Amino acid sequence: MADSITVEVVYALEDRQELVTLTLPAGATAREAVARSGLLEKFPEIDLAKNKLGVFARLVRSDAALRDGDRVEIYRPLIADPKEVRKRRVAEGKAMKKGVGEQES
Repeated sequence: MADSITVEVVYALEDRQELVTLTLPAGATAREAVARSGLLEKFPEIDLAKNKLGVFARLVRSDAALRDGDRVEIYRPLIADPKEVRKRRVAEGKAMKKGVGEQES
């Protein structure tokens, strides 16, 4: 077993992403990787009590042990609830269809 692993930590903003490559001791956790990345200092809006973490687009707990080559992703909170957005789109679509039908009569 190797004494160290190499991982990436990434935080995506609307217009860019920050990616940091780190060498950590084997057995390091996702939380340790984020802490060592320097991204918490650079982006004070990151709150590990609220922001979820993932490895290659799969949610992980902050105490999840990392493997060599993992990519730790810090997710931003959602601006809108996807279910509510879909409901609104469906309602708007129904309203549009009703409007079209009324014009044809």
